[in-house]
Amino acid sequence: MSFRMKIYRVKGEMMVAVCDEEIVGKDFREGEFRLEIKEEFYGKEVFEEDEVKRALKQATIANISGERAVKLAVSIGIVDEKRILRVGGCPHAQMVVM
Repeated sequence: MSFRMKIYRVKGEMMVAVCDEEIVGKDFREGEFRLEIKEEFYGKEVFEEDEVKRALKQATIANISGERAVKLAVSIGIVDEKRILRVGGCPHAQMVVM
């Protein structure tokens, strides 16, 4: 399983943007909602599951898109399965440590 991931560090926060590799470049729409999976945001580098898990566990903010990426976030306990948004069939979740 491959993922795209980019880590942003701003003012003591660590934001992780991660998605399933195969959805990069796609747009998902549902009603007024639009989810754009842009390479500029999710990154060009490809990562495996263990690297993504490590980064998500350290994140203070996360933006997660795609079936596998969201499922991974649920499996490590940072996303509640009941709080997943679906846009045009694509699962999306966000996490913030308060």
